[in-house]
This record gives sequence, structure tokens and C-alpha cells, in this order.
Amino acid sequence: MQLRKYLAAGLFLVAPATFALPPAADRDKDVDRMENAGTVIDEILNVPDDIPQDLLDKARCVVVLPSVLKAAFVVGGSYGRGVMLCRTGADYKGPWGAPAMYALEGGSVGLQIGGQATDFVILVMNDRGASSLLKSKVKLGADAAVAAGPKGRDASANTDAYLRAEMLSYSRSRGVFAGISLEGSTLRPDNDGNHSVYGKEATAASIIAESKFEAPPEGRKLVSRLQKASPTLKH
Repeated sequence: MQLRKYLAAGLFLVAPATFALPPAADRDKDVDRMENAGTVIDEILNVPDDIPQDLLDKARCVVVLPSVLKAAFVVGGSYGRGVMLCRTGADYKGPWGAPAMYALEGGSVGLQIGGQATDFVILVMNDRGASSLLKSKVKLGADAAVAAGPKGRDASANTDAYLRAEMLSYSRSRGVFAGISLEGSTLRPDNDGNHSVYGKEATAASIIAESKFEAPPEGRKLVSRLQKASPTLKH
């Protein structure tokens, strides 16, 4: 009986230290997602007719959600996970910073395309849109104006729809890249993912706005590719 008490006490002391560490499998999945996001953005930026350069140069942040599956839309669960990274500095005029983990959830007719994995890219076009995403869940189309992004070298980014939008969204499925409306979906910080990659103190705000963390090796391709493609913010 006495031995049982000592064993129980020992387990009680050991458990907090054990559960404080994120499972290695979870971290592996999250950094793989970050690495895949780098591959997605590299492939998209290598095609000049995809995202207009002037829009990328005006974007404060970029959200990349690789390999979102239609099956997730059917069951109504979490649709996709990926990353958001922003230009550093209070006015978003600095170099691109470390990526934070984000999740896309909710329903939209526009999301249910094809039967293949779909990559999503969202450009965050103003300070208000970027700040709102750092704090909490944002419903696209309600809390933040979103529009299907234009594509092509000669696409005009000065129309009223694009000027009013806080976010411009794109999808790529079966090699086809196009603007897509994500209205009705929600975008939020993936707190569990941020904890597994950066540690339990990490939040989207501390990673992005406060620049307290450096990108892990798996996220550096994404950061450097955006830095090469659009080194400075242009108004």
C-alpha cells in the first residue's frame, strides 16, 4: 500500500514535465507543412502569370495553406493548416519574418472544387487585415473583406473591388491557378502548431509582430523566396 502511494506521487511529479513537451510526431507534421508551404510559394512565384507583382509588393502578409483536401470539407472539420508570414516592423516595411502556423476552417461553396488536394494562397493587403489575424479568428467576408485575387502580368490591381479588399485569395488544384472566393471561411492562429514548432510561449503575435522567434530550418525556404520576390513594401 505504501509502495503504491510512492509510485503515484512519483508519477504526479513526472507527468507535468512529460506533457509540457510537444509530441515529436506533431512537430514533424507542422514543420513539414511549413516546408511544403515554401515549395508551394516557390512554384507559384516561378510563374509570372500567377500573382501580379504589384499586388505581392503591396501585401503586408502572405498565408500559404498547402494540400487542403476536399474530404475535409465533406466532414466539416478543420479544412487546412498552413502558415502566415509578414513583413517585419511596426509599419510592415522590414524584411519578411518567421512564419506562424494558421488554420483555415468553415464552409464555402467556392472551397469545394475538384477532388484533388488544393493549395491556397492569401495576400493580406493592409495593416488592419494583418493586425486582426494576429489576435483571433477572422471570418472572411464578415470580419475582413476578401476577394478572389486577379492573376496575370497585366491584371489591374486598382479596381474598386481589389482596393476595398483586405485579403485577396487564390487556389491551385490540378495545376490550375486562379482567384477564388473564401467568403464564409475562417482563418485563425493554430496555437497548438505554434507551440509545437516554437515552444509553449509562442503566439502568432509574438512570432510575427514581435519577431521573438527565428524560422526553423524547414521554414527558411519560404522566407527567403518571398524576400527575393518582394524585398520591400510598396504603396
